[in-house]
Amino acid sequence: MLDRRDVVARLLRDRGETLVVTGLGSATYDVAAAGDDPRNFYLWGAMGGAALMGLGLAIAQPARPVLVVTGDGEQLMGLGGFATIALQAPANLTIVVLDNGLYGETGGQRSHTSGGTDLAAVARGCGIADASRITDMADVEALAAAIAGPSGGPRVAVVVVDTAEAPRVLPSRDGAVLRGRMQAALGLAA
Repeated sequence: MLDRRDVVARLLRDRGETLVVTGLGSATYDVAAAGDDPRNFYLWGAMGGAALMGLGLAIAQPARPVLVVTGDGEQLMGLGGFATIALQAPANLTIVVLDNGLYGETGGQRSHTSGGTDLAAVARGCGIADASRITDMADVEALAAAIAGPSGGPRVAVVVVDTAEAPRVLPSRDGAVLRGRMQAALGLAA
């Protein structure tokens, strides 16, 4: 299994103009640990909403790559979002699900993915053709290179990571601040 911090650090190392939306918990801590950036939008308390927030951003900013980094527990809460994303089909949206098979923010209970739910298969079943399961760093490297370029539609990558907990890196929790700095990074009036 892969180390989640290594995976996220690699995905963001050469991010270019990529906008990032995080799911709550460890995904947020991992992205912040890779380096806080005004183009990062951290969701707090919005379980199940990261992929759809990424969809909205991808539609609003079609010339910029949008990367959602979330966990399996958070994505399980928003399964229906895959169908909406498939219908809208933004070519600039990549959703990375860090799958450790646990609900990390609520005490480490086993999630449905540890019992057989395959989020990549769910995404494909909803109409997202580019949905894969990643278990090695070579595939993470290929994904990192692909994020900045458009695809034939949205992309979902379920990355199998270990269950180790890294120290928390806490970015701002102030939604108005996060929104304002993202708007400024995009050159939009606040």
